[in-house]
Amino acid sequence: MTSPRCWSDCYPNWKVVSVAEPLAQQIAEFLSYLRDARQLSKHTLSNYGRDLRRLTGFCEEQQLQSAINIDSAAVRRYSSDLHRRGLASASIARNLSAVRSLFSYLGRAHGLEHNPAIGVQAPKRPRRLPKTLDADQVTQLLAENGDDPTALRDQAMAELFYSSGLRLAELAALDINDIDLNEGMVTVTGKGNKTRKLPVGGPALAAIRRWLELRPKLDTEEAVFTSNRGRRISHRNIQARLQQLGRGNAMQQDVHPHMLRHSFASHMLESSGDLRAVQELLGHANISTTQVYTHLDFQHLANVYDKAHPRARKRRTDTD
Repeated sequence: MTSPRCWSDCYPNWKVVSVAEPLAQQIAEFLSYLRDARQLSKHTLSNYGRDLRRLTGFCEEQQLQSAINIDSAAVRRYSSDLHRRGLASASIARNLSAVRSLFSYLGRAHGLEHNPAIGVQAPKRPRRLPKTLDADQVTQLLAENGDDPTALRDQAMAELFYSSGLRLAELAALDINDIDLNEGMVTVTGKGNKTRKLPVGGPALAAIRRWLELRPKLDTEEAVFTSNRGRRISHRNIQARLQQLGRGNAMQQDVHPHMLRHSFASHMLESSGDLRAVQELLGHANISTTQVYTHLDFQHLANVYDKAHPRARKRRTDTD
């Protein structure tokens, strides 16, 4: 372990303080360490400084003068205070990470025995429902948009995303031998290196056939979808092309691959009600991951109810 004295010899601009010094001085020393020894970027240093200034302000309010006065209960109160002030869960988690790093440094540099931020977690993030397209929006997105090779490729990619609920990485990794056009099946390797076979709908099969007729014939490239340079198309390029397809077809929102996967899952569950089957199609290891789509389905039913039921709009006023 490197001693504080050695650090001060190596970095003479540091002011090495004792563990009982005011918290602001301890933080200043820590930021100097991050700048000089860790050589973090100005942006990262700015983030650390901002987050730790919040800690300083809280400790002043709590009359906690130094790091040795801060225990786990104080850090939990600090987390709660950030939550009350309206910080998002991700921001609170970043603040707590800065506090853990500070105390980890003080432990190494000054022998502070306990890191009070260990084990203190930010409030759980509210689970956001994935964005989906309705059936009419999907039809609008998948309207044919030209017959040049790029347009046919983009059409085939979008059709396959929606037809089989593929992940971005799964579609990008597809090779020619992974698609059986006669059987209407595609074999993909998903998370955890797990392989699954999926059905491909008629419109997607037709779009893939049209693309493959014009796809450059390259002996060294087995990818189904290739760029204009004849190489396997990149994830970033797929995302950009799908976004461009949506804009070209006058979509009111940007479209991304996972939106089509979510739409596939939501529409399948809405029509079939078979959660286990949708889990298998999506390649989810745990059914709890798939259950988010039941919330989407309920949200859809609730919206239909609110629009259609004669007394739906009076639910709030009945108890006034």
